[in-house]
Amino acid sequence: MPTGSSTTPSSAARSANDSKALTTLARVGYVASGLVHLLVGWIAIKVAMGSSGKNADQSGAFQEIASTPGGVAALWAAVVGFVALAVWQVTEAIAGGRSADPKDRTMDRVKAISKAVLYGFLAWTAFRYASGGSTSGGGSKQESLTADLMGSTAGRVAIGVVGLVIVGVGVFHVVKGWRKKFLEDLRGTGGRHVGTAVVRLGQVGYIAKGIALGVLGGLFVAAAVTADPEKAGGLDDALRTIGEQPFGQFLLIATGVGIAAYGVYSFARARFARM
Repeated sequence: MPTGSSTTPSSAARSANDSKALTTLARVGYVASGLVHLLVGWIAIKVAMGSSGKNADQSGAFQEIASTPGGVAALWAAVVGFVALAVWQVTEAIAGGRSADPKDRTMDRVKAISKAVLYGFLAWTAFRYASGGSTSGGGSKQESLTADLMGSTAGRVAIGVVGLVIVGVGVFHVVKGWRKKFLEDLRGTGGRHVGTAVVRLGQVGYIAKGIALGVLGGLFVAAAVTADPEKAGGLDDALRTIGEQPFGQFLLIATGVGIAAYGVYSFARARFARM
């Protein structure tokens, strides 16, 4: 009786992770992410100038795409790309990353799962707009959920912990941008390497996005401390909070430009990402 080789979940995940079809679609997801960040940055700049009624977040970006000719087709492409990115991150988590150090592999798994959740959320949001739905009212639903959690000490602690985690992610982005650690995610293609422009876009983009996330996390922490659910907003609230600070118009424009820079960097990442 032949002794066929057994396939472990890890090896099967690695095989799927390395498949050309999945990685190609995942790169489409990076393009979609770039477009979303470009639009969020543009809306933030318009908010700073007092000329935008849209939310400076993913929902506002998808709404902007849906309102343009060919926008629905672009949204469906974004759905496919984000789903592929989410699946790719899941296979990366199952396969355990590529580091030889067990501690690094554990951290790689945690980061991959977190990214899978993020891309899954983006896929769902894009799907809602592509299928003619809307996520309007999302802010009020979030405040309602937050208000429910505020009814107990455990709920307030949970909100505070979520805020601290988001702040931590923001700090991680700033450090990653400042120290150019994002270059570890990239590779050369055809013997060529990423240029200085891509490096600068990555630096500015990661730092700006990190600042926005830090403010967002701070809003959650403030909501937990004051037991005020209205303070726990989304990215749009975080950017508007930046705009309310001294020299807020300048700060919000700078942040919007930075987030847009991250969007352009994402286009380069679609080509050079190490996958």
